[in-house]
Amino acid sequence: MKNGFKGIITAILLLGCQLAAAHHSTVGQIEETSIEISGVVKEFQFKNPHSWIQVMVKDDSGEEVEWSVEWLIPNILMRQGYNPATFRPGDEVRVRLRQHVSGSPMGEFDGAMKADGSIVGRWD
Repeated sequence: MKNGFKGIITAILLLGCQLAAAHHSTVGQIEETSIEISGVVKEFQFKNPHSWIQVMVKDDSGEEVEWSVEWLIPNILMRQGYNPATFRPGDEVRVRLRQHVSGSPMGEFDGAMKADGSIVGRWD
């Protein structure tokens, strides 16, 4: 009886771990290679469960398109030296991200270069 109970508990825990990993998986949703966009920061949402950088980018026809760039949780970002003032509305930026496979104007943050040449994240 004890072994059966332990087996059930183990199975529940393993299933829970798989579900948690599936929630954060981007396999099949995000391109593997980065693209670069240039624009002006509209808003930096430094909050849980993920931070977001909203960047206004002019498309080929000159129309502004709002890009949503997902970043890490504030706890991790703060330990890396970033804070809510890392991106301010009006900042001119070049952002490297891995775009959503749908082609929509959104993706995962890799790094950014500000107009003053300062680097945020990875920029190699």
